[in-house]
Amino acid sequence: MTTQKVINDELRVKIFKALADETRLDIIRALYISKNEMNCGEVGHIRDTTKSNTSYHLRTLKEAKLIKVRKEAQAKYMSIDLETFQTYLPGFLDTL
Repeated sequence: MTTQKVINDELRVKIFKALADETRLDIIRALYISKNEMNCGEVGHIRDTTKSNTSYHLRTLKEAKLIKVRKEAQAKYMSIDLETFQTYLPGFLDTL
C-alpha cells in the first residue's frame, strides 16, 4: 500500500468516527446552514454543552479536517472545510 493511500484511509476513519456522534453532526449541520463562521460560544449553544465538552467535539472535527478553525485574538471561529467534504463525502452536506 502506498503512503498516500494509508494517509487517506486514516483520514477516512477519523471522518466517519467524527460524524458518528450526534453532537458533532449537529455542529456540522449548524455551520453548514449558517454559511458563516461561528465562535466557540455559538457552537456550544447548539447542544447546550459545557465549554470543555464543546472543545472536545471541535478538536475531533478539526482532526478529521471537517472544520477549519481561525483564531483572532482570544476568539476562535469555526467554519466547514468544504474541500474535505467535496473530496471524501460529495453530496453529504446537501443531505443535512
